Amino acid sequence: MEKILVEKSPPLKGNVRISGAKNAALPLLAASLLGTEDIILEDVPKLKDVELMCEVLASLGSRVEYLEDDIIKINSANVNKYETSYELMSKMRASFLVMGPLLTRLGKTKNSLPGGCAIGTRPIDLHLKGFRALGAVIETNHGNIGAYADKLIGDKIYLDFPSVGATENIMMAAVMAEGETILDNAAMEPEITDLANFLNKLGGDIKGAGTSTIRIKGVKKLGGCRHAIIPDRIEAGTFMVAAAITNGDIIVDNVISNHIKPVIAKLREAGCTVIENGDSVRVIGSENLKAIDIKTLPYPGFPTDMQAQFMVLMTLLDGTSVAIETVFENRFMHVDELKRMGADIKIDARSAIVTGVKALTGAPVKASDLRAGAALVLAGLVADGVTEIENIHHIDRGYDGIEAKFSKLGARIYRKTY
Repeated sequence: MEKILVEKSPPLKGNVRISGAKNAALPLLAASLLGTEDIILEDVPKLKDVELMCEVLASLGSRVEYLEDDIIKINSANVNKYETSYELMSKMRASFLVMGPLLTRLGKTKNSLPGGCAIGTRPIDLHLKGFRALGAVIETNHGNIGAYADKLIGDKIYLDFPSVGATENIMMAAVMAEGETILDNAAMEPEITDLANFLNKLGGDIKGAGTSTIRIKGVKKLGGCRHAIIPDRIEAGTFMVAAAITNGDIIVDNVISNHIKPVIAKLREAGCTVIENGDSVRVIGSENLKAIDIKTLPYPGFPTDMQAQFMVLMTLLDGTSVAIETVFENRFMHVDELKRMGADIKIDARSAIVTGVKALTGAPVKASDLRAGAALVLAGLVADGVTEIENIHHIDRGYDGIEAKFSKLGARIYRKTY
């Protein structure tokens, strides 16, 4: 077992390079099942979830090898298995994304219900609705879901909610379906656009990704390509909050500022200086930050994956801040841990009312999910004494080398085996 220890740190300063986006890497790896030639992915983050997805691909017949630390070569020419193991599927929700590629390539797929962070209900009904619209027959049996189709045929599909996972899975299923698929009320996240660009490089015909309407014209076969994964906007946002909370001065490199507009806007509103310069963003903190309100929404709104990190900032702002969570109903699990550190937070349904305090105090805490874990690291940077964070496997699912990156900026952080 391991835990991360964080001591109160000086203002963080320096440069940090952001890794490739976890939430882009996972669907791209799943989509690699569609290619019949070599695929090379660059800027792949070194994460537990990425390792798991590579295991899933290998179990289905893909050849997966690391050319360098952050470059993976995949060949799925001989994929012939359509059933994923319960053991792998139960560890990571994103493993369900292999369902669309397998369905369109092999005509059948069988998967266990997915696992992942316990941050709320994330039903797969929209994925299945899309598969049915394309002509698949869905069967459920003892926790397993199967989808079968002699041939997928394009159709017009409306999503009741702009689900990122459903948008991705349906795109991957439709890319080799006969005819045209029009996906309305689609998710607009940058990771959707990255997936569409990748599929088009393989030989797909997808237009409109990044808008609410995506048009997919089916092709008969997909080949190979070389593709660099977009930077992780949530990792970038986490380090930007670190600059704000420690009154530091951090230059975040390898970032697309257009992807993090709400984060930039809210940091400026709180009183930070944010300077955008090409593929880097500089955040300079201030001793006189003021209270802000946030409301999570699907992209391009404020990201739910940044809510926990901003709540840590709110605990030290002058005045009362409010965080409203509209995406996941169970995403305030970090609140009890922050209260153990001295935060003044009251929950009212899907709202958290945060009154700023003079200081936080280090305490033993547990990460309940990925972003909650990142929030506790941030809290430890400014809390008096030592903060001991357990359940850090959650953090390792989404942050590549988090201690090394923070240490380089001057943070007092280290990992301990116990």
